[in-house]
Amino acid sequence: MADASAGLKIPLKISPCTLETSGDIKLSSSPPDFEVMINPSNYSHGFTVDNNKKQAPGQASAETKFNMIKPEKVGFDIVLDGTGVVNPTDSNSGSPDVKTQVEQLKKIVYTYVGAEHSPNYVRLLWGSFIFFGTLESMSMEYTLFKPSGLPLRAKVKLAFIGFQSKEEGALKANRSSPDLDHVVEVKAGDTLPLLCYRIYKDPAYYTAIARVNNLVNFRSLVPGTRLHFPPLR
Repeated sequence: MADASAGLKIPLKISPCTLETSGDIKLSSSPPDFEVMINPSNYSHGFTVDNNKKQAPGQASAETKFNMIKPEKVGFDIVLDGTGVVNPTDSNSGSPDVKTQVEQLKKIVYTYVGAEHSPNYVRLLWGSFIFFGTLESMSMEYTLFKPSGLPLRAKVKLAFIGFQSKEEGALKANRSSPDLDHVVEVKAGDTLPLLCYRIYKDPAYYTAIARVNNLVNFRSLVPGTRLHFPPLR
């Protein structure tokens, strides 16, 4: 991808990151960033909404209910060249051979980091595109070789899954979902059918909720009482 204002080619950069105790991601200086020699010709960026589909006996169709927003996914292919035809980027200038380039890339995206108890989090940066996540899959296809069998070119297929903090996940999942546990404090004017409608969108669950909370007189709720509303199954 080129910078239209400067007319310069900007290489895709893959940078290692660490996860702070606050839940934020911070760029790391080790190992060094990996800049690709040849930018991808395209990339995919996927978004998925997870829905629960439950079908009761006798129903003609399943009822679809929102469950959660899944992390974003990004995928692309890059070519690693060791023939000398493609000029290496600054970060890879000391290691033009394909085998070493693969190891540099693996060290950033794949190698297990003991202090993190996982491989690195990474930042993908290419022009105006920025993405934080972790490696989902990586595969290499070697396509050109020296007479000795050492690879001179490799096509690397990469897929990353996006990172989101617990706070972001809670917001995206909408914690008012009926598929989650709820504890509600009764207010003046509340009735059990009304509360069931607010949470489940169906007042008919009031008898089941009365049993869950061992309510003797569910028609007269006492303000300040805390009631448990379990997830729908």
